[in-house]
Amino acid sequence: MTPDNIVARAAIYIVPLVIAIVFHEVAHGWVARALGDPTAHEQRRLSLNPLRHVDPVGTVILPLGLALASLPVFGWAKPVPVDVRRLREPRLGMMLVAAAGPATNFLLALVAAVVLGLSWGPTGGAAAGGWAVFWLQAVVAFLMVNVFLALFNLLPVPPFDGGHIVQGLLPRRLAVRWAGMARYAIVGAILLVVVLPMIAPQLNVVARVVGPLADSVAGAYLRLADRIA
Repeated sequence: MTPDNIVARAAIYIVPLVIAIVFHEVAHGWVARALGDPTAHEQRRLSLNPLRHVDPVGTVILPLGLALASLPVFGWAKPVPVDVRRLREPRLGMMLVAAAGPATNFLLALVAAVVLGLSWGPTGGAAAGGWAVFWLQAVVAFLMVNVFLALFNLLPVPPFDGGHIVQGLLPRRLAVRWAGMARYAIVGAILLVVVLPMIAPQLNVVARVVGPLADSVAGAYLRLADRIA
């Protein structure tokens, strides 16, 4: 199997994305439980079993299409349930719960950088072939996917994690109005990420903001991997 094989290309991106998304969602639930809300635990959503979190469209179909089209790969899973009313400190707690997902992805990217650095020499690095190339590209993809997923979710608008963080920082009156936008969150996200770039490419938030920032952050991780190697 080589990375040029379509199945291999899909595996290089889809498997890392599923792992990244599952850890991202479970991290929300873990932190929520630690802060007083056991809802995710009660609904058996603190499992790392992907089947409990996979959304057919957001976790498989969309990322697969993006990977095959050589576009930035991102997606989503079934959100882990969090009941803000059960958190001991609702405003601060919800901010920490929201931040847990991206923070976990940044941590996974760090793990990937270390693994990449340790793997570079034993696999032969640039001179590697076959499965060694597949492994190195899969680790790089895992690193890139986690960085992109973290930054994408930090967009400061609902329904992204960044939107929840902004809500916690706003004065209570404005926070209530901000929370009211959640009912339009999915439609707004589709308009922002999909429709708006088609109408006005210069307003493509993913390509013009998230992408370059992800490249910069990923570059720092890759430099770390190079030092380890």
